[in-house]
Amino acid sequence: MSSWKTAGAVGTLMLALAVMSLDPARSDETKLPNTDVAGAKAPNTAPVNPVSQDELNGAAKDEKNFLHTNGNYDQTRYFPGKQINTSNVGKLHPAWIFQTEVKESMETTPIVVDGVMYVTTSFDHVYALNAKTGEQYWHYKHNMGPITTYCCGPNNRGVAVYDDKVYLATLDAKLVALDAKTGSIVWQTDIADPTLGYSETMAPTAVNGKILIGTNGGEYGIRGFVKAFDAKTGKLIWNFDTSPENSVGVWATTDAAGKDLHRDIAAEKAQLAKTGDPYKTVGGGVWQNPSVDLKTNRIYFVVGNPSPDLDGSIRPGDNLYTESLVSVDLDTGKYACHFQYIPHDLWDLDDTSPTVLVDAKDKDGNVVPAVIHGGKTGHVYVNSRKDCSLIRFSEPMVSQDGMYTLPTAEGARMLPGANGGVEWSPMAVNPELGLTYAVNLHQPMTYQVESSPYPGGKLWLGGAFKVIQTEASFGNVTAVDYNTGKIKWQVKTPLPMMGGALTTAGGLMFTGEGDGWFRAYDAASGKVLWSFFAGAGVNAPPASYAVDGKQYIVVGAGGNTQIDFKRGNNIIAFTTD
Repeated sequence: MSSWKTAGAVGTLMLALAVMSLDPARSDETKLPNTDVAGAKAPNTAPVNPVSQDELNGAAKDEKNFLHTNGNYDQTRYFPGKQINTSNVGKLHPAWIFQTEVKESMETTPIVVDGVMYVTTSFDHVYALNAKTGEQYWHYKHNMGPITTYCCGPNNRGVAVYDDKVYLATLDAKLVALDAKTGSIVWQTDIADPTLGYSETMAPTAVNGKILIGTNGGEYGIRGFVKAFDAKTGKLIWNFDTSPENSVGVWATTDAAGKDLHRDIAAEKAQLAKTGDPYKTVGGGVWQNPSVDLKTNRIYFVVGNPSPDLDGSIRPGDNLYTESLVSVDLDTGKYACHFQYIPHDLWDLDDTSPTVLVDAKDKDGNVVPAVIHGGKTGHVYVNSRKDCSLIRFSEPMVSQDGMYTLPTAEGARMLPGANGGVEWSPMAVNPELGLTYAVNLHQPMTYQVESSPYPGGKLWLGGAFKVIQTEASFGNVTAVDYNTGKIKWQVKTPLPMMGGALTTAGGLMFTGEGDGWFRAYDAASGKVLWSFFAGAGVNAPPASYAVDGKQYIVVGAGGNTQIDFKRGNNIIAFTTD
């Protein structure tokens, strides 16, 4: 078990959105073998039982394991255990702390299977740990390819588990199947071509013999997709392109909330006649796991920004399916429905937080199958699972001062800015309270447009967006009633929030902050019940599990590249005794 270090400084707040290329001189990235066991006490195999599809299906009721990135196929991030609750959460203390080899941005969700924990780091390391003691079983270090280009930090959000394998998506756009017991490679396949700007930071999803994965790269002029691979062989089963050949749409002039987008439709139509449909380079990355509706055999995911981000003059039309909720058939990848939140987005307000399946009241008060999503606009959107139509949107959780002010050559101010509202941070749901919990950013920015042609796999923003350093940046934790759209409670935080939430049957909601604080809230009232200082930004989503009848809360504390919170390398597990 590694020792715990503390450090107090908070990094300077900034926007880190740039081309990132692998430095071959870093020993913690590429120069070591694929598997490694550190320490004489650590065995090189993990005591793993295969994970069945029935276990994955029943994860929402599993009080022992944490089998999915977001807890279950509905992605509620609700853990049914209540041993740790509002009455004893004040007794939480570290049970163990494991330090990874990589001290860089950490966004991993720990996955726990029968007492074995799998965590990932930036630059695609995977660790198998003893979930009771924190001791290492094995350590996989991905042998990165020669070209790795990606946006927003060298992050990895975790693995998927299925049968006797662990699945990892990598920065050089590969899907790797590892032996769960040893960490050795079983198979590896190319997802896309990294020289064109494709990369992977999302965790895969395992379901019904398939491994589902989307793609990053909306800032590089890619054509986005979601793909399904065979879990046993790595062979491609289906591909769904997130930009259809007809990406123009209906020439919508307002967003989902009815706000004017200030589009010049005549100019766009003239551009379309001149250059044609831009679908091949219009972007549309998929940053996070889809939710899976096992009853209807459909998946739901959200699609990110169009390319180039800020320059709409060379991508006429609504730019489908960017900034949209999309549903496809799980077996075939065939389109089912979509709903676009921001047609022809010019502000990088892409949809990046995972979808969550809930039962919610429709406009007539009837409870229907719904899918919710937290947007960078600051709204929580509630859509029908049947046809993707919008049921409601929440009260704004952040300021929308100057929303949709058009970018200019000189630079124009806009809120909530390109980082949020809700950035990639996954929401959590307490179904007993009918509340969803979102962590938000308030970060004023200026938007400057500068037209440029497609650069061929290089960063293509069409300008720049910059944090206004003379204005305050901060965040909040917000509970929203998804049956009404009303804000139930809100707690302001001193720094922008990025990381994610976890709720439990013990009446708690956990989330971390960029200054190093990890907190437990009363899920009903928002009262802070417990806090722990982790020494680095807690910008990863928490998880919970139980070993030998004892419940644990676990979270990564490694900071964040995108908004430059203090880096670290700790995985910290807490318990009450």
